[in-house]
Amino acid sequence: MPECSEDTVTRGCFLGHPSLLPAVPGRAVPLLDSDPLETFVALAAAYLLGSIDFGVIVPRLAGIDIYTRGSGNPGASNVLRSVGRKAGAAVMVGDVVKGMLAAAVGDFWVGEAVGFACGLAAVVGHVFPLWHRFRGGRGVAAAIGAAIWLEPWFGLGTALVWVGIVAVTKTASVASLVAMVAYVPGFALFGHRGWSLVWAAVAALLVIWRHAPNIRRLLGGSEQTVEGI
Repeated sequence: MPECSEDTVTRGCFLGHPSLLPAVPGRAVPLLDSDPLETFVALAAAYLLGSIDFGVIVPRLAGIDIYTRGSGNPGASNVLRSVGRKAGAAVMVGDVVKGMLAAAVGDFWVGEAVGFACGLAAVVGHVFPLWHRFRGGRGVAAAIGAAIWLEPWFGLGTALVWVGIVAVTKTASVASLVAMVAYVPGFALFGHRGWSLVWAAVAALLVIWRHAPNIRRLLGGSEQTVEGI
């Protein structure tokens, strides 16, 4: 097992204590020794990337104000229902890619834990986008995109499970909630520890919180479905 210190948490350790899981080879996750300016710039860039809301931009190119259509949510599911399959797919791909890029900025420039924090920043940007008067979507696609960069097999698996659940249930919110419930346990199983899991947990909770209206509709049996997938 790797040794843990107060300033770093290696994969295989959690908050200074050896994990019960086998150690996964990899660099230490910086907690206290990252450069504050670099971290701030990375987080700001990730938030601004997250604020690029393809759920608003793609429908607008077709002359449609997505806020006035369907559920009013600028997400891939509502775009698919209101504009069409190609537009919905474009929104999904754009939102996933921006999550990947945001996580990559922090991971490459500063370190793994900041990569997770930047993934969270992208989700915050998607939910509260600066460029669109802070009226954003649910954030699940950005969260999955960050996961694809930070832990590719887990991220791709999550994306495939999301698509599979939507195909079976025709309900995007169910797939999104399942993905977010599995978010932190999935990263933990792949050996991530410490602050990386903290930021992942905050991102998952934010996405779940944004699904509160969907949860109420699910409980009431009135949730909208997604056809054509």
